[in-house]
Amino acid sequence: MSDPAVDDFVQLLTPDGERVRHPEFSYDGSDETIAGYLREMVLARRFDSEATALQRKGELGLWPPALGQEAAQVGSATATRLPDYVFPSYREHAIALHLGVDPVEMLSTFRGTAMAPWANDVPGMHVYSFVIGTQTLHAVGYAMGLQRDGLVGNADPDANGAAMVYFGDGATSQGDVSEAFIFAASYTAPVVFFCQNNQWAISEPIALQSKIPLYRRASGFGFPGVRVDGNDVLAVHAVTSWALDRARRGEGPALIEAYTYRMGAHTTSDDPTKYRSNDETERWRQRDPISRVQTYLLNSGAIDQAWLDALDAESEELAIRVREGCLTLPEPTLEQFFDHVVIDPGEVLLEQRDDYLEYEAGFADRPDPEADEIHAQVQEAF
Repeated sequence: MSDPAVDDFVQLLTPDGERVRHPEFSYDGSDETIAGYLREMVLARRFDSEATALQRKGELGLWPPALGQEAAQVGSATATRLPDYVFPSYREHAIALHLGVDPVEMLSTFRGTAMAPWANDVPGMHVYSFVIGTQTLHAVGYAMGLQRDGLVGNADPDANGAAMVYFGDGATSQGDVSEAFIFAASYTAPVVFFCQNNQWAISEPIALQSKIPLYRRASGFGFPGVRVDGNDVLAVHAVTSWALDRARRGEGPALIEAYTYRMGAHTTSDDPTKYRSNDETERWRQRDPISRVQTYLLNSGAIDQAWLDALDAESEELAIRVREGCLTLPEPTLEQFFDHVVIDPGEVLLEQRDDYLEYEAGFADRPDPEADEIHAQVQEAF
């Protein structure tokens, strides 16, 4: 690596697919398990590319690509287990897939047909957070709740849990994150702060935001910080496992800085060619998180071309399901939203619903040529 900023990060698998040792962290999983990581990363990337294409075709309002960050997400997600609870931002698609979120349902949020229909069906994961940094406070509060529920520091490790919250390098400039650090340290909260440093907060480079490596900020709040090669799924898994284990034991928070790169745009409304060079992107392309794992597994004999061909076929099946499923997502009605405001709506809210339904029904048989013309123009445009 030519980047001096990576000299102090944890790495266990090089970009050339070679296993290396680290004095403090190691990965002892089998090649079969690593092949499982590769499968998850490949499927997550295919889902991400299909969602990006759907937005370009006008089927989604917006999409935040995660291209290049698959190892950071799969490596960390595979270190979790119940009763751990994950708090994502809005780019953690591989984590959502790992935890069981249906990919088509995930698109509904970005298509505007639902808020987060999967929220109550997936244990261990909070809904996406679109307000930058706010989820760090949610995670600390949940972690303090785990303490009070007796789910931290038990003799039986399986009875313990922790919270893990994901955010980007840009979020570290938000006051919410600093406040979350303070509360987590003060209450020894069982929370892992997982920062995906993808180098760019929209169009601002990390060098403009922080004069020191982000992981070193943790020391100022009194808990450990570690920088890991965010494109190395084995190193990410090892470091995250360490941080989660110490949190579950009641030893408090830790900050992980996954040093990675956003290969695509910040969102589909962004044009990264306006603020970063092709040379920079190409340098990071040589550190691709998927290719290094594939190279290692092929060299070790754990997988072969037939295995890769089967994975390609599985990826294509996923792509078809995502494309077709997106177009069949049901359009919501306002009536349905009354069912998701409160558990017990009460008479006042129900009266408001009935008043609305009566009002809406009054338009059912009224012709509206102007509205029909506008609708036809919109349909023709797409």
